[in-house]
Amino acid sequence: MELPPYYPILDTALLERRGCGAAEAVAALIEGGARIVQFRHKGHFSRAVFAAAEEAAGLCRRHGVVFIVDDRADVAKLLEAGVHLGQEDLPPTAARRILGDSAVIGFSTHNQRQLEAAREEPVDYVALGPIFSTQSKERPDPVVGVEKLRAWRKLTDRPLVAIGGITRAKARAVLEAGADSVAVIADAWPEPCTPEQIRRRTQEWVAVTSGR
Repeated sequence: MELPPYYPILDTALLERRGCGAAEAVAALIEGGARIVQFRHKGHFSRAVFAAAEEAAGLCRRHGVVFIVDDRADVAKLLEAGVHLGQEDLPPTAARRILGDSAVIGFSTHNQRQLEAAREEPVDYVALGPIFSTQSKERPDPVVGVEKLRAWRKLTDRPLVAIGGITRAKARAVLEAGADSVAVIADAWPEPCTPEQIRRRTQEWVAVTSGR
């Protein structure tokens, strides 16, 4: 697949702290030019959370935007979405059996060994990180850094998403080191987290990652 260079991640806990609803956030991302969105929810997947994900998925579907669910292949199947899997999640081979051949499956890696092993997995793209120090995970893996990203890029022929502590100021260096796309959590969501501010921030990210 050809990944959009800007890959925003909608973290429900972060948005809740900033008082922004998932559907309005996704609508603003789409208006700003995002072409892929990941829905990340680390807690209990309640009916309310599923309803929010369903609304967000519907918005993406209507606008031709790729919608990815973090961790949960079952939820992705219900929403006709893709899934992004971590090292401790359902194996990609099992997720592929659930989702079929056409669904997008992404897979996280954190070091050279995992990146090499991912070549055998039935996934559409791999993520590598954290590239920089990040506060988005409770127990982050060791920082990869730009130089290892550059050196390890040749270990996979899949599209590569860099993730972890990437800001607008650092994005170009990451893309120039070989990443096809940059996944962003913290710097995707401005304060105040209003639809207008999200739209503007997304436009900034699209411009930075497209080289404009």
